[in-house]
Amino acid sequence: METGHTVAVFGAYGHTGRFVVAELRSRGFVPVLSGRDADKLEAFAASHPGLDARQATVDDPASLDRALAGAAAVINCAGPFATTAAPLIEAALRAGIPYVDVAAEIEANLDTLAHFADRARAAGTVVIPAMAFFGGLGDLLVTAAMGDWTAADEAHVAYGLNSWHPTAGTRDAGTVSRQRRDGRRVRYSQGRLEYRDDAAATLKWPFPEPMGTRAVIGEFSMADIVTVPSHLDIPEVVTYMTVEAAGDLAAADTPAPTAVDEHGRSDQTFLVEVVVRSGGAERRAVASGRDIYAVSAPLAVEAVHRALTGRTRTVGVASAGAAFDAPDFLRALSAHLSLDLRQ
Repeated sequence: METGHTVAVFGAYGHTGRFVVAELRSRGFVPVLSGRDADKLEAFAASHPGLDARQATVDDPASLDRALAGAAAVINCAGPFATTAAPLIEAALRAGIPYVDVAAEIEANLDTLAHFADRARAAGTVVIPAMAFFGGLGDLLVTAAMGDWTAADEAHVAYGLNSWHPTAGTRDAGTVSRQRRDGRRVRYSQGRLEYRDDAAATLKWPFPEPMGTRAVIGEFSMADIVTVPSHLDIPEVVTYMTVEAAGDLAAADTPAPTAVDEHGRSDQTFLVEVVVRSGGAERRAVASGRDIYAVSAPLAVEAVHRALTGRTRTVGVASAGAAFDAPDFLRALSAHLSLDLRQ
């Protein structure tokens, strides 16, 4: 249990934000509930008596300062992060506290790395973007699989989702990302991002049992193509998505996640397999669990815990694998993930 640190949660009433608030409380933190919609915030706060609720908007820096007043850290769960990340990071820097977000938006994460690295380093604090299922988990798995390697030729992150029921926030973020890249797709190859107009290929990926071999979309790029090369010398980073899950995401009529247990989790399951190759050698790491949104909460909260207890490897803007001891971090999530590191 923690010692009662106060942690502001922006977007607390959103789908992922609710999981983050619950995880913070279960670990002894005191969440401060915040967000842009006053009515939603008030309704959510009513179900959490005793917690402070502070409405704030990203175009009002003073309101953000009030939302973060007295907090030891902030977790940003409110997308699109192209809109919210920079104002919240600015507020965190003014407050001198760690910032963590759950952004899966490739361009938003690039903005954070590009615009805040020097200032966060100078402030001696940490800014950790994409500390979630997409971006954070893959980066931790790749970093753990690398072990003592200082470089690799390629890294592959294959997402085996049995389904994907996207939240409204996921859909909004996807819309913003498509607009920012003019409808093109993006990949990371030869040490740089490339924007392309051609269609991504479909191929087979031999996931471990019980999932087995599945059809996947290659170069279905997620935030890992930003987080992994931000600190690892790997010129080719490729992510894959099961065809069924990609189809769910693309369909306009796919419903939002539905809770099926007392923790609010859906029945969606996932298996993430990472393969890194160097020369003729190959190393792997696998994580599996349930509900991609729910598992983002322990990832973000563990990051805050380590930032507040001096267990980060750097200051400034850093992805999960750069900021933390990756194998140790992953093992700390044993209540939420099944893990297999095979070097």
